[in-house]
Parts: sequence; C-alpha cells; structure tokens
Amino acid sequence: MNPPVAQIFSPADPDLVADPYPAYDALRARGRVLWCEETGQWLVPHHADVSALLRDRRLGRTYRHRFTDAEFGRTPPPPEHEPFHTLNDHGMLDLEPPDHTRIRRLVSQAFTPRTVERLRPYVRSLAGELAGRLANAGGGDLLAEVAEPLPVAVIAEMLGVPEADRAPLRPWSAAICGMYELNPSGETAAAAVRASVEFSDYLRELIAERRRRPGGDDLITALVAAHDEGDRLTEQEMISTCVLLLNAGHEATVNGTGNAWAALLAHPEQLAALRADHSLVPSAVEELMRFDTPLQLFERWVLEDIEIDGTVIPRGAELALLFGSANRDPAAFERPDRLDLARRENPHISFSAGIHYCIGAPLARMELAASMTALLERAPGMRLAAEPVRRPNLVMRGLEELRVEIR
Repeated sequence: MNPPVAQIFSPADPDLVADPYPAYDALRARGRVLWCEETGQWLVPHHADVSALLRDRRLGRTYRHRFTDAEFGRTPPPPEHEPFHTLNDHGMLDLEPPDHTRIRRLVSQAFTPRTVERLRPYVRSLAGELAGRLANAGGGDLLAEVAEPLPVAVIAEMLGVPEADRAPLRPWSAAICGMYELNPSGETAAAAVRASVEFSDYLRELIAERRRRPGGDDLITALVAAHDEGDRLTEQEMISTCVLLLNAGHEATVNGTGNAWAALLAHPEQLAALRADHSLVPSAVEELMRFDTPLQLFERWVLEDIEIDGTVIPRGAELALLFGSANRDPAAFERPDRLDLARRENPHISFSAGIHYCIGAPLARMELAASMTALLERAPGMRLAAEPVRRPNLVMRGLEELRVEIR
C-alpha cells in the first residue's frame, strides 16, 4: 500500500531537507501529478511534464494581470507583508506579458553574449584571487571565502553598486529569499519585510544618485535612462528588477558552488578525474547543477483548467514543478543518481525554461566554471575538514558552511 503524499513530501521534515531525492523517487512512482495537502499544491515530479508546463501559457507566475484575488479564489497577503510583495511582484520573474516582455527586453541588453564575455577576465581574476587566499590560509569555509564573494561582486559590478556598499547585499538577499520557501514562518516573513524595506530604500537613493550623475556604463544607469526616455519603466520596476538580479545573480550561484563541491568531495573518483583533466569543467558544471539542483521547485498558478494524466487541475490551483525530481528522472537521464562529470546527454532544467528561463544563465555558468577551475589550480589537495552544514531550506537548496583544508 502506497503511503500518503504527506508522508513522502513534508517540507518541515528535516530528512527531506537533508536529502530530498529518495522522496522524489517515491513521488515519481506514485504518478505524474499529486495533491499535497500540507502545502496546498499539486506536485509535478516528472521531467517531461515539468519541462512542458514551464512553457505552457495556461500557467503563470502571477494571476493578477487577469484576475482579482476574489475572482481567483485566493486570499490577499497580510497587510504587514506589503513591502515584500510590492518589491517581489514588480520584478520580471513574477510578471507575465506584456509587462514581463517589456522589462526583460531592457534587462537582456546587459546579458548579451558579448557583454557577458567582456566580464570573463574580471571573473577569472577575482576567482583566482579568492581561491589563492583560501589556499594560502590552508583552508577555511569555502562558502564564505569563495562561493559568496565572487557572484556578489560580479552582479554588483554589473549593476553599479559601489564596493563599499556591498556588505548588506547577501544578508538582504537571504532574508528576502526566505519567503520563497514553502509555508515560511512569521519570523521569516518579518525578516523578509525588513530586508525589502532596507534594500528598496538603498536602491532608491542609488537611483537618485545616478540621475544626478549620469554617464556610467552600469545597468542601473541604463535603466534610469530608459525610464527618463519614456520607455515605460517605473521606479518601482527599476528597484524590483535590481533586487531580482542581485538575488538571482548570486543566490543560485552561491548554492550551486557549495552543492557542487560537497558532491565532488563526496565522490573522490569523479573529483580525481576532474583534477586530472580540467577540460571536463564545462560538462562538470552542467552535471553538478543537475545532480544537486540549487532551486528545487518553481511554482506556477493555473490560469485555465488543465489536464495531466487524466486529472483536471482547476483554475486557481497552484502547481509545484519539482526541478530536483525532474533532474533525477530516469526517463530523461541514464543512471540519474550517479554523478557523471562526463555526461553527454544532460537536458537538466536547473535554469528553468520558457519565457522565464534564467536570463543570467550564461553568467552563472561562467562564474561556476571560473571558481571551479581556480580551486582546481590553486588548491589541488583540497579536502573536507568537517561535515558540510546544510541550510534548513527545501526550495533554495544550499549549504550554510563547507569547511575544507588544503595541504
């Protein structure tokens, strides 16, 4: 007899947070779409369904472009959460066309292949410097010393955030991203609201400064120019876009770096192969993003009734598209639970798909490859100094600490 879904998938279960992959195996065996009473969502665990639904325009990241809360059968968020929702709801990740199209078109100019390629020397140099410091110190916390500083510096550089102002960016981001977990606590929500207010106030001042002193080549200056030239970009959209890029621009990369090295250090034969042949780095980045996915699920609202495997999902329902499960689906990957850095067929969906495909994916890949190469070169004897400490999050899967020693 199959156990109920709640026994397989409970976001509060520390065993699920520590290792969700056995639960995903059980969910896929149960069916293509499963109701989860605890989260009030339909879970979608199979790769083919997740991939197709990410492109299905009957679903949306928001519903407010078409329905009121009452029309959609949803309760508005509490008034005390308003600063978070104002910030979150005006970013392109939580918008649908035409607003999403308008904002993404402007932002995409900063993420063209040519623009990203121009950053390569800076990314490589900084990665080498950070890895060198860790090696010279004989080790330390790889998260704090390498994984966090690199992407924060890169995205802040792109946006034009002065170096002296960057220290709060990671704490603000972590607090805001806490609201993307399933059933966040009141304490988590309060922290997200505080961070939303502080982050927004800071960016409002920075935008005003760019207006007073234009002429830079950073993204905030470009967004201010677009606003002032009448390209229909509001100040709130500018603020929300900057926060989204700062959050997404380093949260996934920090978690991806930590998850990758935890996996490598737990698979010495694969790490040995990588150390022996650095040309494996590009395929290693893809495989490590698949093997332990930084973003475990992505939510979608059902804007029109849809049917999945004979089950009708009504308008107003919410789907949880399980990226972590899709990336371990044996229907899409040969021996999916095996870490194989030379894997050739790797259609992972760690960067999503459809109109919300990660705009910064090329930059994230560059950063992951640069830090991996730098650590392979500067710290070839790196090994674990203590068991990795995992963050108590399911959706944003990452580590709190990864202590290593280098001889």
